[in-house]
Amino acid sequence: MDYQVSRHRIAIASGGELHLTRFRPTHPRGLPVLCWHGAIESGRIFHSRSGKGLAPWLAQQGRDVMVIDQRGRGSALPRPARGVSFSQRDVIIEEITAALDRCCQLGGVTRCHVMAHSWGGVLIAAHLARVPGSRDRIASQVYFGTKRRVRVQNPSKWLYIDVIWKGLAPAVRRLCGYLPARRLRWGSDDEYAASHAHSVAWVRDTAWRDPEDGFDYAEALAQTELPPTLYLAGSRDRALGHPRDVARFIDECGPHRHALSLLGRTSGLTRDYGHLDMLTHPHAATEVYPQALAWCQAHDDTAPDRESPARSRSETGKRQGPNDKTPSR
Repeated sequence: MDYQVSRHRIAIASGGELHLTRFRPTHPRGLPVLCWHGAIESGRIFHSRSGKGLAPWLAQQGRDVMVIDQRGRGSALPRPARGVSFSQRDVIIEEITAALDRCCQLGGVTRCHVMAHSWGGVLIAAHLARVPGSRDRIASQVYFGTKRRVRVQNPSKWLYIDVIWKGLAPAVRRLCGYLPARRLRWGSDDEYAASHAHSVAWVRDTAWRDPEDGFDYAEALAQTELPPTLYLAGSRDRALGHPRDVARFIDECGPHRHALSLLGRTSGLTRDYGHLDMLTHPHAATEVYPQALAWCQAHDDTAPDRESPARSRSETGKRQGPNDKTPSR
């Protein structure tokens, strides 16, 4: 199916902008999809310069897809620098709200689906905790390798989380006034100082509270049920989205309808996926992307769930297919 690519800038009242890349099919069908990237990366995780990736694939299936670059990432300004900084709270309150507004406006709808990679899912969930009205605007979600705390213990975790993210990165951030992750080859994009500091606090701390005002996200999510959410975890992801940490994040998000799919050979796939290649490997187009699309299709016509947040999570077990297995904890 043919699609057209357009680019849009979304001004933020407190300064700076978001960048939105739209993949619009000639004949769109179903609700549009808003894609949100993770830390030290941009929306490029969803689309390559050669036209590969989840966003173009979804557009070829008829979905109107809108990929966001957060403020300071990809094509969005201002770039991280000393004296130029925005926090996670700014993303949670301002940026996600603005992106949902523009996505629905461009799509001519009142609701959309959301797909997020890694830390992006943490930010989306936090937004829904602080802005519960957005719950009615999201028909369903797909989180790729999303976790908040990293509690697994293995050499990859010690290197990437303990040594780099919580050790070397804060020192570099204080020296430079921002985190130059791209120059250091720690990621594909740089990070604002405040945003990185807040993410380090969330990875380290048991309580899920806002570093600026103490808002308790876990408590709020216990009262505001998330939209139906598919969690995809790579069986080869050792630290950045380990299946056990993904499962812990599900619990932290409170009662909500969900499914957890393990991406690996034990689930019938041809390979064991890691944190990035669940979106970038050529086989993902036949083994991973269809799972995300099927989840959206199953929730295109569902109305916002008005039932009690106490609904049992195990209810979504009936949605799981043969590739949807919950790892042991």
